[in-house]
Amino acid sequence: MKFNRVIHRPLSLTNRVMLFVAIAVSSSLLIIGHLVQSTVERHFEEQDADELVVITQAVESALNRASAERLAPEDVLSKAVSGHHGVYFQVWDEHHQLIFGPPNLQPSRQTITYSPVKKIQADNLYRWSVDEKTFRGTVTQTQVGNHRYRIVAVIDMGFHLHFLDSFGRTLWLIMSLAGVITLLAAWFGVHQGHAPLRALSETMRDIQADRLDMRLDTETVPAELITLVDSFNRMMGRLEESFDQLTHFSADIAHELRTPLTNLITQTQVGLGKSRSLEEYRELLYSNLEEQERLTKMVNDMLWLAQSENGLLRPEREKLELVQEVKATFEFFEALAEERGIRLQVQGKPTAVVGDRAMLRRVLSNLLSNALRFTPEGDTVQVNIWQANNVAHLRVENPGPTIDAAHLPHLFDRFYRVDPSRQRQSEGAGLGLAIVKSIVEAHDGTIVVSSAQGITSFTISFQQVAIDRSNEAGALP
Repeated sequence: MKFNRVIHRPLSLTNRVMLFVAIAVSSSLLIIGHLVQSTVERHFEEQDADELVVITQAVESALNRASAERLAPEDVLSKAVSGHHGVYFQVWDEHHQLIFGPPNLQPSRQTITYSPVKKIQADNLYRWSVDEKTFRGTVTQTQVGNHRYRIVAVIDMGFHLHFLDSFGRTLWLIMSLAGVITLLAAWFGVHQGHAPLRALSETMRDIQADRLDMRLDTETVPAELITLVDSFNRMMGRLEESFDQLTHFSADIAHELRTPLTNLITQTQVGLGKSRSLEEYRELLYSNLEEQERLTKMVNDMLWLAQSENGLLRPEREKLELVQEVKATFEFFEALAEERGIRLQVQGKPTAVVGDRAMLRRVLSNLLSNALRFTPEGDTVQVNIWQANNVAHLRVENPGPTIDAAHLPHLFDRFYRVDPSRQRQSEGAGLGLAIVKSIVEAHDGTIVVSSAQGITSFTISFQQVAIDRSNEAGALP
């Protein structure tokens, strides 16, 4: 059974900002709406409390007047409150008998069970419903002569509730419209804010392989995009450099392969031009074999570099003594050195590193081969080895023509030659120093080159030293 992988794309920048704005605006409007509605409701509560205080005081005054004038409370209470719309009150005696008040103000018995308050405030008002009407009221207790009365004062909340319901609908409609307008304004602002990004995208979309020299101007973008533009410019610089190297590399490969292939074709055509002796054909085959071996070595070196750059070649880790490895490599070059009258010399105390023996000897072979090529007859190729600060150093130096400083940074490039007019057959394919640098870096080392006053030197530094400190040697000049 085949399952399709579901890829969840991250939210766009606009959606992220709008989601945050929507949450912030909605939360703010809800809080504001709730506060406004609560404030209005609180205002009505305080207003009702003030009116209930007036009513209660009027009822108490009527009861005191009835007691002073020895009148029946009912006769005085009927005129105690006037000019108050939607206001009702009841008076109960200590025997829980209704003395005055509308009998339909129910549940009247329930009001008796409410605890009387000492001071009427908005926070201690009671609220109940009777016959689809909602009342807000309070219960107080007063002593008049030898009688104790309980006063229930209430206000019909019908007008308040109708106003609050209408006000709430209007308020939330206004809040909703305000939220929509705010979100539209925020979306427009975000859209306009992303205009520089869209402009950058349009500019980047126009970049082609023949326009890798294009750079974006950091002076024309907002401050938030300066880092992005600067990073893009640096990336384009690296791409341009890599593309130029790749272009030159492709041209160099074509040129390097063309020479031996042309030689093979020419020699073969000459050999087939007429009948020749067995010895002549043998010489032709040997000549072709030399060109084929050169092609094979070039292809192998390029494959090796490709594998090294992609991390496919991992050096073996073993303890290697540098002086011994240099002397062992000297044995392969002694005959060539004697033929040219050049001396090979190594100087230094035993210094060990951790690395790959075959790779290290390839480094030494390439450096010595390069040194022997340019050392004048009768001079010496010197190899110095020392250790300082737990770092092993190996320097191969030879006398010869001084290399101009402009060429030094490119010596480790593939197919690079200081003098392109030199015969390529005598110098190889120009991959030796590139391989050297690749091997050294695979061992976490560094290599630098210098050339001055007729002396050219390559210095390698290895961080992985495997030797006792008692064997350390002082730094050589």
